[in-house]
Amino acid sequence: MIELEIQGLSETREGLLIDVGRSVVASGFTLQRQRLTQDVNGVLLTMVVRGPERKQRALEAALDANERLLSFHTYPFEDGTAKPHYAAARTFARPPVAPAPVPVVETVAVAAAAAVPKQAAVAAVGAAAAVAVIAPEMAQAVVASVASPAPRVAPVAKLFADTPVLPSVPERVKPEVAPVVVGAPAPQEEEPEPEFVFYTPRAAAPAAAAVVADPYVEVVPLGPDEDAVEKVVPKLLNGYPQIFHCLHSLESSVAPGARESSLLLAGQRTGTWVFERDYKPSAKLSLEDAMERIGIPALRALADVEYVGGQLRIRNSPLCKEGGRSSCQFFIGYLEGLLGPLLASGSLSTFPLGCCSYGGDACVLAISE
Repeated sequence: MIELEIQGLSETREGLLIDVGRSVVASGFTLQRQRLTQDVNGVLLTMVVRGPERKQRALEAALDANERLLSFHTYPFEDGTAKPHYAAARTFARPPVAPAPVPVVETVAVAAAAAVPKQAAVAAVGAAAAVAVIAPEMAQAVVASVASPAPRVAPVAKLFADTPVLPSVPERVKPEVAPVVVGAPAPQEEEPEPEFVFYTPRAAAPAAAAVVADPYVEVVPLGPDEDAVEKVVPKLLNGYPQIFHCLHSLESSVAPGARESSLLLAGQRTGTWVFERDYKPSAKLSLEDAMERIGIPALRALADVEYVGGQLRIRNSPLCKEGGRSSCQFFIGYLEGLLGPLLASGSLSTFPLGCCSYGGDACVLAISE
């Protein structure tokens, strides 16, 4: 069994002991003593109860559920020692305050620098007698100040009697300064008036004409201009292999859409003529053999070429210049006319992979059967 001290705070006093006592009894505890005290914070309740230790939590839960209690604390009960209530208003003792000290006025006697006349002394004695009635100490101070003799001051002549006299210094004669004659200022020459200079305005240079870029026009491919090709073929055959000036003339004489197709036809006519002139009795060959035996030797008469892995590279093509105007169609037609009759398959497929006119270092053609 344990004994607990319950301290609680409530708003009202009526029926408080009955309501809290029911919660205590319902929790298995018995009431030993109680006390109610009115405080500025509310009603202070103190109870001492006794019951089993295992039911302490049940008691605290019942007190917490009681609506009459605003708050509560439980402590182990100690007999003989009164525990202060946790919710009681606190009072603090203040030490007594000492009264403010009364200011004391001190009188300082000032000695006179010269002898006081008799009339002043009589007046001072009379004033001291009047003050004696009010403050005897002040009267004594006044009388003492009048009675004390003033210190004597030595005459000035006696102070300087023993001082040696210095010989007088003759006054220094100031040298005369000759007056400086200032001549009249020289007349200033008048500046000639500036001559008027007339500037002929120059016309502003005309603004440079804006350069208008040619709009891109898509070229519609056309068929070859056979008449133009027939006119240039005799010149190609007669001037072979110096034929590129004739090809440039052909490019400029046909319509833009017919330029590439006309070059292709001119290349086919030139390649066929070279085959009939130099390689007609040859037997059928594979593509690789035809390129090594006939194609590369014939092309080297026109340009610097190299054939590797099915690709023909034409370096520094005389036909293809920078500007996006490729003329590789002539070499494609040239190979078709030269190697077409020699291949066992009877057909040659060639298409461009790159061109010098588009910024490449060489014109590259892919060749297959």
